[in-house]
Amino acid sequence: MGSLLTPMIAQDYGAILPMRERAKVINELLEDKIEHYLPKLMSDTGIDMWVVVSREYNEDPVIKTLLPAEWLAARRRTILVFFNTGQQIETIAVARYDVGSAFKSAWDTEKQPDQWARLRELVEERNPKSIGINQSEHFGLADGIVATDKEALLEALGPKFAKRVVSAEKLAIAWLETRTAKEMAIYPHIERISHNIIAEAFSEKVITPGVTTTEDVVWFMRDKVRALGLQTWFHPTIDIQRADPERFDHLRTFSKRPDTQVIMPGDLLHCDFGITYLRLNTDQQQHAYVLSAGETDAPEFLKNALAVGNRLQDIFTNNFKEGRSGNEVLAMSRAQAIAEGITPSIYTHPIGYHGHAAGTTLGMWDFQGGVPYTGDYPLHLNTAYSIELNATVFIKEWNKEVRIMLEEEAFFDENGVRYIDGRQEQLIVVNKPFSSL
Repeated sequence: MGSLLTPMIAQDYGAILPMRERAKVINELLEDKIEHYLPKLMSDTGIDMWVVVSREYNEDPVIKTLLPAEWLAARRRTILVFFNTGQQIETIAVARYDVGSAFKSAWDTEKQPDQWARLRELVEERNPKSIGINQSEHFGLADGIVATDKEALLEALGPKFAKRVVSAEKLAIAWLETRTAKEMAIYPHIERISHNIIAEAFSEKVITPGVTTTEDVVWFMRDKVRALGLQTWFHPTIDIQRADPERFDHLRTFSKRPDTQVIMPGDLLHCDFGITYLRLNTDQQQHAYVLSAGETDAPEFLKNALAVGNRLQDIFTNNFKEGRSGNEVLAMSRAQAIAEGITPSIYTHPIGYHGHAAGTTLGMWDFQGGVPYTGDYPLHLNTAYSIELNATVFIKEWNKEVRIMLEEEAFFDENGVRYIDGRQEQLIVVNKPFSSL
């Protein structure tokens, strides 16, 4: 993919492409996925024809992954049709114009002024056995067709073809969760950018102990993302655990934002941060330690606590197996961790086109006994996950529990689970002592 070699910024963050070059990459990835992956996905899920309908600014989450990079929204009513001929996927736009290079317009308004009538003509010509639409009770990302469009679609198709309309839930999820070889060649670079922003945020460039607040670091991250020409899909958080009597309640990071605090020597810092680039997302949580006077490294008891978090990651990812449900993996991993004396909490989600993406849910922070429906969905190969969890560790030196909260993206294929850009196995150290050359 030659366009990846034309950087706008070449610095510690790597080659971040200008918008024109990004568009080329996004469109190349889309065309490759339609041509080389969608035929199997449609065959595996038993959908002959997939109809995706959206109106401008009320887009189906799936159609936003199908539009070319130059389209920031659907136009008027955009209808995309995929038909599995048995040899290839025919891609059709029931729109006044082509939708990028992947979808050729099949609607001449002078010959047929009614868009829905033209769709029916296309369906009648192809006579599909099943017509999938994005309707799902339990997976929001696969439930994109709105009530009025569904009603109009069924009326336009008539009784014969309306009876063939089925939920495309499994196909929509498969499209969203499947990561292609070309995407996975790019993903490590995106992860590295995100990791480097965290590393800079947790450094002396940003943090002056006794002065800098947690919110200062949060807004540094937001500003850095924008300065690099990128986006974040959620507002970051920074929180602190330290040697004081206060009990750290990690649940508040889910229910409300942590209170603003001044960062001090001896603090254990934690961040939750992610970016969006080339239509792919990151979601990462790491820890840093702020050195106290006389220290040259983080204390061993915190290093050991991090190692417990790493062990929980290993237990969890070693239980990934194709066809196994998220709830099965969750139960197995929790039981094994508890048997090893670890206090686990696991809340892992798919990632890709969306931060909290479609696919198998493996626990939620408030559903440690299993997640209905989405947790019953089986694991598929060539999918990516934010391995998100925490381990509670009692620190006798602080006379309290701390929570090691970790999150890193990983890819699951026939070889098992691998971290896309590694994982945190050492604490980031802030306020390192000066050493002369």
